[in-house]
Amino acid sequence: MHGIIGSPTEAEYLISILQKIGYEEINLQDLYKMIDIGSNNLHLRILSSVLLKVHPGTQITAVNAFNRYQSFEPLWEKVNNITKIVQPIMNSSPDGVHLICFSQGGLICRGLLSVLEHNVDTFIALSSPLAGQYFYTKNGQKWSVANYWRDPHHTDLYHEFSSYLYKLDSGQNSNYRNNFARLKKLVLIGGPDDGVITPWQSSHFGFYDGNEKIKEMRNQEYFLNDTFGLKELDLRGAIDTHVIPGVEHVHWYRNSTVFNKYIEPYLT
Repeated sequence: MHGIIGSPTEAEYLISILQKIGYEEINLQDLYKMIDIGSNNLHLRILSSVLLKVHPGTQITAVNAFNRYQSFEPLWEKVNNITKIVQPIMNSSPDGVHLICFSQGGLICRGLLSVLEHNVDTFIALSSPLAGQYFYTKNGQKWSVANYWRDPHHTDLYHEFSSYLYKLDSGQNSNYRNNFARLKKLVLIGGPDDGVITPWQSSHFGFYDGNEKIKEMRNQEYFLNDTFGLKELDLRGAIDTHVIPGVEHVHWYRNSTVFNKYIEPYLT
């Protein structure tokens, strides 16, 4: 039931789309169709088992994509290829879909939500570096992923050379904004003990300023200027933010409390 799973040394991706059959349906056996794109079937089995306990009979279709070394391919390439997989599912789901993405998967889902005239009802971003990633350490910089690397001390270079994240944030393409704003609900989940997402507030669209102090989402330029629809969603009351302490990055997708309290209630 999850999104993309990533680590500093090897990104593993998993995207889930839960197809809604309709709010009027009482029988939950056909409530969701789930399509998973991932590189690790263990994660898929764990997430699927949790969902199946809550909604027995869920139909699951697993699709492997960008395994192992392919997980380092550019994010736009992932978005373009995954679009071909999810577009037919959206087209066949007139009541809409739920999109749940974990870790770097949140960034891929941001791309999907920007380029597609989608029918996503709820986008749940689970510990995703939505505002970028920045490691302070020399070793950390060795494994940074360039497509969403964001150095707060060199924003001019970030604006000039970022081929993915800044393109989504900047508002240069008005279609990106219009598409992202189609969301009915945006759920942002993260916490201070994650240990991988840096800063962890990136999971809530916050990030460092030039002094490495956190600027929260509502103080970010892309929010204030509403360059990609984030402020519009906020004004509609469509953003729910959850700060959950005590969860390490590799445990988000298998933590029963996280699922039961902060994910499952949105899957209706």
